[in-house]
Amino acid sequence: MVNFSSMMMIFIPMVMIFCGMWGFITYNKHMLNSLLSLEFMMLGVFWLMSSQLTLVGSEIYFSLFFLTLAACEGALGLTMLILVVRSHGNDVFSSFNLLEC
Repeated sequence: MVNFSSMMMIFIPMVMIFCGMWGFITYNKHMLNSLLSLEFMMLGVFWLMSSQLTLVGSEIYFSLFFLTLAACEGALGLTMLILVVRSHGNDVFSSFNLLEC
């Protein structure tokens, strides 16, 4: 029988992933908002994966590998943000011109 705590360990990360998707789709005016929404989704996926691996009793090393990749993704996103702000002056998507370098 499934207890309440195991149901919440699945429900809360799913809500986090959905809220991250909603934020990514609706608040896409600034690049920083999009990056924060992506990181929130990654945190939800990490939480869901960690809770499922804990319930199954499997090794936790895969979730640590996933967390390492998420940290690298965050660092690359911040690097892109810094490069865009230095070249264009702001992070508003509507001010980007793909033909201009």
